[in-house]
Amino acid sequence: MAEIVIRNLRKEFGAFTAVKGSSFTIRDGEFFMLLGPSGCGKTTTLRMIAGLELPTSGQILIDGEDVSQRPASQRDIAMVFQMFALYPHLNVRKNISYPLVSQGVPRAQIAAKVAEVARILGIESILDKPVGGLSGGDRQRVALGRAIVRNPKAFMMDEPLGALDAEFRERMAEELRALHDRMGATTVYVTHDQLEAMQMGDKIVVMNHGVVEQFGTPQDIYDHPATLFVADFIGSPAMNFLRFDGVAEAGATRLDLGSFAAAVPELQESARGALVLGVRPEHVSFRDDAACRGRVEAAEYLGTTQIVTLSTAHGPVKARIPSGQVARPGETVGLDFDARTLSVFDGGSGRALRTAANAGVHHG
Repeated sequence: MAEIVIRNLRKEFGAFTAVKGSSFTIRDGEFFMLLGPSGCGKTTTLRMIAGLELPTSGQILIDGEDVSQRPASQRDIAMVFQMFALYPHLNVRKNISYPLVSQGVPRAQIAAKVAEVARILGIESILDKPVGGLSGGDRQRVALGRAIVRNPKAFMMDEPLGALDAEFRERMAEELRALHDRMGATTVYVTHDQLEAMQMGDKIVVMNHGVVEQFGTPQDIYDHPATLFVADFIGSPAMNFLRFDGVAEAGATRLDLGSFAAAVPELQESARGALVLGVRPEHVSFRDDAACRGRVEAAEYLGTTQIVTLSTAHGPVKARIPSGQVARPGETVGLDFDARTLSVFDGGSGRALRTAANAGVHHG
């Protein structure tokens, strides 16, 4: 397996720039997620790493070698696509063995390797079945088997679970992560599903309009979003944004929002003008004497919890509170925020201000 280093990667298609100077490192053995909305540049980045697209500029290093201008055939990369890309006229065994057959591997070695891969994936019983009659989950396992059988330096997966229904997606996500842990393979995985990325990834790159907005562990990205885009894209419901005009001074531990003051992690830089206070719904609670007031608009029951939507002077707020707590539409309540978890953003640039809590955050 291999470490993959991306340096100032750029891809232009005529006048359109799909990827704008991306830089990050995928450690040997990591399950690495490229996450973002459609058109953000994540699949183009994956295709450049795999050699299916050549970069306009920048470097791609695999195992210390610069492969930036090498074709896919010279990179020892295995691809798994959303639509499986299986050979319909071949059975499962022949689909899995095809890469080894094309390389001229001895027949006995192929048989042993296919048997090993089938055991890992739990598909021994379907080896001699045609792929056309298989379920979506089994077809995806066959596609994975064909990639695994080569023992490549790294796996590239382009939304491989996108064609499956919700039940299969969840099950296959667990299987993929378990398979990765057993093999220790370097894996780069493209998805637009933030829950999938948070569930499976060791590290996540969040992209938007061809730019890396943030990279880090799932918890870092959730707890300390580097930009307003990341804060809004990650989380369900997304982070709340309280907008105000004011001054944030380096060293301050409270912010004056006009109608109330909010305790925040110690600021390490200053900003003035349009500012945004960010708070996750689970870090909002009701307290009678709280200075911030909100009017209950609706409540959504979720079993053990409920999502309460409120209107405030600084914008709408969603609170995740226990389902047994009373929240009547139309009533006004006091809102308390967990100061340790708050983020402060520059409203103009959308960038998070450095605080004592997020000092180690990796921006794009």
